[in-house]
Amino acid sequence: MNTGSALLVEALVHEQADFIFGYPGGAVLPLYDTFYDGRIKHILARHEQGAIHAAEGYAKVSGKPGVVVVTSGPGATNTITGIADAYSDSIPLVVFTGQVASPVIGKDAFQEADLLSMTTPITKHNYQIKNVDDIPRVIHEAFYIANSGRKGPVVIDFPKDMGVFTTDAEVTDALDLPGYEVAHQPSFDEIQKLRDYLKSAKRPLILAGAGVHHAEANELLTEFARRHELPVVNTLLGLGSVPYEYPLFLGMGGMHGSYASNMAIQECDLLINFGSRFDDRLASKPDDFAKNAKIVHIDIDSSEIDKIIQTDLGIVADVGATLEQLLRYDSYTFKHTDWNERCKLNKRKHPFKYDREDQSFIKPQQAIQYIGKLTKGEAIVTTDVGQHQMWVAQFYPFKHRNQLVTSGGLGTMGYGIPAAIGAKLAHPDQTVVAVVGDGGFQMTNQEMAILNEYGIDIKIVLINNGTLGMVKQWQDKFFNQRFSHSVFKDQPDFRKLSEAYRVKSFLLEDPDKLYQELEEALNYQGSALIEIRISPAEPVQPMVPSGKANHEMEGLE
Repeated sequence: MNTGSALLVEALVHEQADFIFGYPGGAVLPLYDTFYDGRIKHILARHEQGAIHAAEGYAKVSGKPGVVVVTSGPGATNTITGIADAYSDSIPLVVFTGQVASPVIGKDAFQEADLLSMTTPITKHNYQIKNVDDIPRVIHEAFYIANSGRKGPVVIDFPKDMGVFTTDAEVTDALDLPGYEVAHQPSFDEIQKLRDYLKSAKRPLILAGAGVHHAEANELLTEFARRHELPVVNTLLGLGSVPYEYPLFLGMGGMHGSYASNMAIQECDLLINFGSRFDDRLASKPDDFAKNAKIVHIDIDSSEIDKIIQTDLGIVADVGATLEQLLRYDSYTFKHTDWNERCKLNKRKHPFKYDREDQSFIKPQQAIQYIGKLTKGEAIVTTDVGQHQMWVAQFYPFKHRNQLVTSGGLGTMGYGIPAAIGAKLAHPDQTVVAVVGDGGFQMTNQEMAILNEYGIDIKIVLINNGTLGMVKQWQDKFFNQRFSHSVFKDQPDFRKLSEAYRVKSFLLEDPDKLYQELEEALNYQGSALIEIRISPAEPVQPMVPSGKANHEMEGLE
């Protein structure tokens, strides 16, 4: 016989969970008593939001579901932002929310919250354990659902008494999900139609999104692009799906994308979308998006086909399986020399750039370039959300799958530091750099308290402009420079704050010493905070104003 708590741990071991990210409380004390034996390493966050973002970082880098355990009431509701973030970006999580004991559910007991209702719109599925015998089945189903098809979070609401009841149930690999089907293989006719489109196209273009990473199809996509000499545009979350040095990699497209990418989108006559959902930051004016092109959309989620952009060919299938079929049936290659030269010319004509003459402040773009050089483009880079996120997307030379760990769809400030912790736990031998702004840093910097406790070595690059930079940039452009509550009139001494957590700090202010001081800080043995002071007026350029077509870029000169 096992208690429900012991059975939960057995099930997590069976699912090969490496870590639990969590925060204890009354409703989950039976679980935490079982965790005392240490069969699975528990990471004690300093806030539940930190726990769930760390689990996201771990899941994105490892490819395995991140596991979170929190208590009932505010402990559970503090995870809502992270659950919504994971749902938006298709990150696999299994989140155990503590719940009051079964007899008092629905009676407004102390720290009771209806997590099933709250999380229904932001999860792939959610459960509440009502019978202790169901624990192994529910956990196995949750892991399968979270990490199959279009990946995402699953919540298991766990009443306190279910942890102490006993059962002779055992862990299981059985699945009985008759309403849950996962598409994998494209049809032969779909592959042939796509190849026919490619054969007749004069100006073909690949758009690659996060689905390429989730399918672990980066090498397949790169081989397909190289074989046919196809230009590639990435979404923010698709960066790294082809190497930065691929000659026909045009950069990120969309609102702060490159000139070459956005012009290619507007001028192509065939757009092949591998695993991107055509979100509004990429296609802010859908009626004018690639309007002269045939649209092929390959996505594991049928609901994304024709949701925003009407397709000529929608293929509901795994991106990797589709690429394997395309490569298998290709007996010849397609060449588009004039189009490729045009894309390369646009890339040379309007690269991402910044004012190199102004040396009154460190240029954040140059700092990102130097970080790329010093880490040889091999670091895992996490970010918060804002200007620094866009500078990272524009200037870091991503090469590999899931190198960029950032909040895309939800745009969650405070994501960067805990996500870096999870990423480092997933790949302890790899350099992890968290690039954050001074706004987002102040939301979750308390997670720095666990760096020394667990021997986690991350480098936190704090881009400090004394403002909410992206908000201020929009106020400057669209609200007549009425900077309403976007400028911090007082801030803490970030170096002293870092040292209070026993984390080494560096302050970089001199543009002439930037490379040397970055090299010293990045080579420091242990976690470090690297504060870089920049101008509060530095903008992210270029920019496609909201509601404009991709070719209507501003700030190119």
